[in-house]
This record gives sequence, C-alpha cells and structure tokens, in this order.
Amino acid sequence: MKHLLPVSLAVVAALSIASTAQADDNDSGFYLGGGVGQYNIEVDDFDDVTTTVENYDSDDTAWKVFGGWRMNRFFGVELAYINLGSPNDEILPDTFVEIETDGFAPYAVGTLPLGPFELFAKAGYFFHETDARVTSPLGTLTESDSGEDFTWSAGVGVTVFETFNLRLEYEQFDFDNIDDSNALWLTGSFRF
Repeated sequence: MKHLLPVSLAVVAALSIASTAQADDNDSGFYLGGGVGQYNIEVDDFDDVTTTVENYDSDDTAWKVFGGWRMNRFFGVELAYINLGSPNDEILPDTFVEIETDGFAPYAVGTLPLGPFELFAKAGYFFHETDARVTSPLGTLTESDSGEDFTWSAGVGVTVFETFNLRLEYEQFDFDNIDDSNALWLTGSFRF
C-alpha cells in the first residue's frame, strides 16, 4: 500500500488522457460505486492507562461502497458503508492492540468541474461500531463501542468513458481520543 498514491495518480492521468470529453448528460442523477484505500491511525497518549506504553501507530487496507444523488454539477448527497480494516500495533513487548471500525456515513458533496477533471469536498458524520482487542501473554481483552464522529474529505476526480468517475480522495476522521485518523482512497463510480 506504500505505492498507492503514485499508482493512483498514474491511473487517473492515463484515464483522463483516454477520455476526450466529459459527458453533459450525467451532470445530475444517481451514482453507485466503491473504493479501496489505506487507513492510518495514531494514538500518542492512552487515557486511563497508568503504565507507560508505546504509541499506537498502524495502518491497514480499507474499503467502502457508496451511492449518491447529484442534484447538479456542483452539489450532491452521498451515503457510504465504510470498513476501516483491522490495524494492529505492538504497544508493549508481546502486547498488541487491534482496532476494527466500520459503519455508515452520510455526506454533503460539493464539486468544482474543471474541464475533464473535478475538485470535490465532502463533509458528513461517520456512525460507527468499533471493536478493540488487546492481546498479551496474560490473555485477550476485548471492548466494543459505538459512536458518531465528524468526517471530511477532499480530492480530485475525472470522468472517463462518459459515465465512469474515478477519484483520488483524502479523508480525515475526527474520532474522540485518537490523535490522527485518516484514509487515502481510490474510488470509482458509475453515473446513471
């Protein structure tokens, strides 16, 4: 996954060259798609822990499926199911933490068309379930929680083959008690 950004940029560039014009008949309407990405999470300070532990800093492959409605070329709404994988990290010798998070996110989407390319930004809330698992020589401890947190993303897209939209997207999740939580996505969607 370390080479996701350069490969993604190359794919977007190649497909934009292959597409000579953006279709005018898909400026509004329904779209359906999915994507894969890399999810990164970092916790520098564990609350409620009296002993010194290492930072939790991990990443994993994430995926999502989504659908939406474009009211016009500039505004739309979207609903996504997001699975952020199972990043794990060693916080003490032989003690590992694994965090699994998935849920649904409704977004408001703004788009700025620039010829065959488009810039976009999304804002919404991620309604999620989180399962944390701590594994040590003493055994395994699990804890589950649910919540909703603000999320936003921005990126660049290109429509190719008249109805297929390919996007490179950076997304930031504003989880409580997490210092940094973000994902880099490569998504594709069909516009109907």
